[in-house]
Amino acid sequence: MRQFLTIAGNAFMELVRQPVFLLLMTGSLLFEIFLAVPYYFAFGDEPKLVENSALAVMLLTGLFGAVSCASSSLAREIRTGTALAVLSKPVGRTRFLVAKYVGLAGALTLLAYVNLIGVLLASWMAFDAYGKTDITALGIIGGAVALAYLAGGFSNFFLRRNFVSDAVLALVFCVTLAAIWILQFTKQMASLGTASHVDWRLLPAGVLILFALWILAALAIACSTRLDIIPTLAICTAFFLLGLMSDYFFGRPADLGSWWGSTLYTLVPNWQLFWLADALETSKDNFHWDYVGKAFGYVIGYAGAALAVGTALFEERELS
Repeated sequence: MRQFLTIAGNAFMELVRQPVFLLLMTGSLLFEIFLAVPYYFAFGDEPKLVENSALAVMLLTGLFGAVSCASSSLAREIRTGTALAVLSKPVGRTRFLVAKYVGLAGALTLLAYVNLIGVLLASWMAFDAYGKTDITALGIIGGAVALAYLAGGFSNFFLRRNFVSDAVLALVFCVTLAAIWILQFTKQMASLGTASHVDWRLLPAGVLILFALWILAALAIACSTRLDIIPTLAICTAFFLLGLMSDYFFGRPADLGSWWGSTLYTLVPNWQLFWLADALETSKDNFHWDYVGKAFGYVIGYAGAALAVGTALFEERELS
């Protein structure tokens, strides 16, 4: 168990130290906030437009992060021989692969957490044609990001610590404090006579997107046992696009009793199961957490199956 935790912890810290991880986290957060800045004139649907767009940014950022981090965590180590050095010790390949996945899932959870804060703040800052841009919240978020980068630079210059990892951890802390400050101590009018508020139904929606990222991470880890980053990205993108249209391509033939439709409908992950943006427009808000619990069971089953396939591929991989 100690070896498993050590490998998982090292994988997590290795991913957090990647510059692309810091850029993804910062860029996605700022873009989600930016979505709530312009005037859209969407005839009262501005909050819906902002929330759906912010959730989409969260999902696409996680897709690229899962593939790039999986390739950095596993494919590069296989290529450079680091994996062979670790496996020369009394560490099984299955334990090594699962530990790498746990570290990757932890890094994606951290990325999704910051993105979810950005989504919630975007819902707070959204306004219609009678409102105005929340300059106060915009300044607080910008100051929090700048403070996080300054903290990373300070620790790197004076303490000789890694800039990227310290900046990531400082960003998580500063953005959390900034969100608490904005929600508790600032006020903004989203429309005439209507104060800004957070759509807390975005919480289960964000958790479901995190579940989708865990499945993508399992697929990326399985592909990285044999492929490099570009083929892994291509395969995961194909699974993502097919999964978005799974109900149309495979669901209807499966309902008609087609064996190939049922098989492909089972093998291809259905990403629509993890997208609650449409359901947020209804008045139903009590079933979401029950649905999240059921979706978690789906994630455990699918991620476990993907890791089993990845383990079988990894066992036959020649590392020398």
